[in-house]
Amino acid sequence: MKLLHTSDWHLGRSFHGVGTLAAQRRFADQLLDTVAAENVDVVLVAGDVYDRALPSVDVVNLFDDILARLNKAGVQVVVTSGNHDSATRLGFGGRLLESAGVHLRTRIADLATPVLLPLDGSAGGPVLAIYGIPYLEPRLVAEELGVENGTHFSVTEAALKLISEDLQSRAPGTPSIVLAHTFASGGITSASERELSIGGVGAVPLDLFEPFSYTALGHLHGRQRLSETVRYSGSPLPYSFSEAAHIKGAWLLEITGAGLGEVTKVNWAPERALSILQGKLEGLLVDDRWAGAEEHYCQITLTDNDRPELAMERLRTRFRHTLVLMFEPETARDSTTQSYGARIAQATDELELCCGFLDHVRHRPANDDEQQLLRAALASVREAEVSR
Repeated sequence: MKLLHTSDWHLGRSFHGVGTLAAQRRFADQLLDTVAAENVDVVLVAGDVYDRALPSVDVVNLFDDILARLNKAGVQVVVTSGNHDSATRLGFGGRLLESAGVHLRTRIADLATPVLLPLDGSAGGPVLAIYGIPYLEPRLVAEELGVENGTHFSVTEAALKLISEDLQSRAPGTPSIVLAHTFASGGITSASERELSIGGVGAVPLDLFEPFSYTALGHLHGRQRLSETVRYSGSPLPYSFSEAAHIKGAWLLEITGAGLGEVTKVNWAPERALSILQGKLEGLLVDDRWAGAEEHYCQITLTDNDRPELAMERLRTRFRHTLVLMFEPETARDSTTQSYGARIAQATDELELCCGFLDHVRHRPANDDEQQLLRAALASVREAEVSR
């Protein structure tokens, strides 16, 4: 049996103000192409289907369309809820969807109820047991799981204990898969993930997952292998510039009656890549080294000592998809320079005061045109005061 491990679709998410719905529809096409090309039997989605608890109508329709296409392809789908999802809303209609091959695991009551799939196609033969753990918020689920001191570790341990007990009641050697949306020890984070705990105290140790043939993790957006049997698939699209070096995709795994077989990467190229550029404005506008980034989404850091005028507008004449602009002067301003407070105290007139403020907030002195505008504004204010 072939299974495709995915997670963190974050349907409805934007990327620095740019909508991603078209890119997510493109991902849906890539997902279906992979299912067909690799003869996938089961698609796993380890949480964060949506980016928010109340997704828009267009986003819900996209998920509905993906499920319908997977069903038409004859694929079973197992979905758990993540920390971005509303477990109740995502799980609506779960009992009815089971008959269509869509298995939702969003309730604590169902986490030890596996999806049982025959490995050889026969009713009496060996089966694969797939368990789904919804995202466990410790303070909300501790009582239901019988945990006195609710932490990410304790509630996950309690959930996995219930799953292990169910697995032990089945035929010896039954292959098993667990889906879990959590932060496991050793995982590498990205800037686009919502932190589950402070200082890493919520990290779940890998040895909790040892009893299972494979653990399909969600939450971290970079695809990574924590052990041979414990992996993150990562998100199918980049959702922050910290993911610029990621190769997005999924894990394709084979399960037989003997357990886990081969695990391979499936890569999905983005429609538009990400680039992180740094340098002085004039150099960035002409340097051939950056030609390959001209059609990428760009995060650019300018190192000019004085902030250039119309920096974003000028950058977009070459890098039209620049989304983030930052400034880090190559040479820090002389520490012996007077403080802003001292400059205010020594200003001889209102014009010098205004120009000093402008220089302070944008790291560039007022030019002649700007000084002329400031003079006119100040004159207008004086005239208004005289006429009162």
